[in-house]
Amino acid sequence: MVGSAAALLLLGACSSGESNTKDNASQESTKATTTTSAPPREVEQYEGELDGFYAVPDPLPEGEPGELIRTTEVRRTDELVTLRVMYHSTDSAGSDRAATGLITYPVAKAPAGGWPVISTSHGTSGIASQCAPSRADQDAPGWGVEGVWAMTDYIGMGPIGELHPYLSKADEGNAVIDIVRAARNLKEANASKRWVSVGHSQGGHGALSAHELAGSYAPELELVSTVSLAPAAMLDRVYGAIDEIVTSILTMMAMYGGQTVQPELAIEDYFSQGALEASKGFETNCLDGITTEFIPIAAAGAFSADPRTTEPAKSFILANDVGGEAVDGVPLFLASGTIDDRVAIDRFRDLIDKVCDTGQVVELHIIEGADHNTVIDQVAPDFVRFINDSLDGKAPESSCSKSEEEITRPMS
Repeated sequence: MVGSAAALLLLGACSSGESNTKDNASQESTKATTTTSAPPREVEQYEGELDGFYAVPDPLPEGEPGELIRTTEVRRTDELVTLRVMYHSTDSAGSDRAATGLITYPVAKAPAGGWPVISTSHGTSGIASQCAPSRADQDAPGWGVEGVWAMTDYIGMGPIGELHPYLSKADEGNAVIDIVRAARNLKEANASKRWVSVGHSQGGHGALSAHELAGSYAPELELVSTVSLAPAAMLDRVYGAIDEIVTSILTMMAMYGGQTVQPELAIEDYFSQGALEASKGFETNCLDGITTEFIPIAAAGAFSADPRTTEPAKSFILANDVGGEAVDGVPLFLASGTIDDRVAIDRFRDLIDKVCDTGQVVELHIIEGADHNTVIDQVAPDFVRFINDSLDGKAPESSCSKSEEEITRPMS
């Protein structure tokens, strides 16, 4: 089982980009903040080598969340300009941090009020600087929606010498929100205050994190809708043998990166000897290497004490879960596939129950026969329509009163 599952595990794959369809979050980290529409100091226009872009200024200059630190042009066409950006954000300990990402904006004249911002939360790529999606010379995902496109690397992934607190609600969600502020601080982008949160896999967790944090963290912005595909959630439980391996690796990543902001998560209190000996691999590997190195460790038993049942890790996992807070006036789109072996369909079903119990307005889709990646193309027409409808002000319809049969369809 371990060998056959090796190529299929973890919450990553193609979700760092579009499919060509184109706490422990502390109270401080979710405090309401506001930003100006233009940066108060000159932004560095970086022209050096790629690695140098990710070297954070020391000391980090003071700045409000979303304030730009440096930018560099990635690519330019007649239609679009893409910039690599470094900007201020806030981590789950409430500290000012430099975050990195990509912003793509149209050359065309913006509509009245400016372009909406589509902020993408990327899927699992790793937790170290070399794994940051913004290192690639690519546009930020747009998902077929006209506007400014943005994609953060999250807190800790991008800056050299740092580690990402994987699946930490604030360390994902704040960075997702603050790159919208960063886009608004790019005068040439003509970004409005209206924005959409989109993500798949780990990014599904990130999109939901931003969905739940946005109202208190960025009240000056207007979150219009959220799309979460095959999201990582309900990680305090296990759904079968393969899921045990998947969630063990995800939990190891979360704890190893989480130590940087939550020192009480001492991995030596939880990791098995084999996991401890291999754990530096999270700093040197990205997704493929992590998958190869840690599947045998997870299969043999990754933990000497189960983080899902042992404090303080148990509270850390529960505090960073998503789906338990309804956001009034912001519709949610959730979808997953029945043969997904990275986000088990029973996990998704339990998430549906959790979300619907809050009273959240949510459009639900289950695709019979879709796996972790094919579900994106299968539901792309649906979520693009959902986003455009929300931007057009059309009233959403909730699926929570429907049966599973009504929200399930076969692959096309």
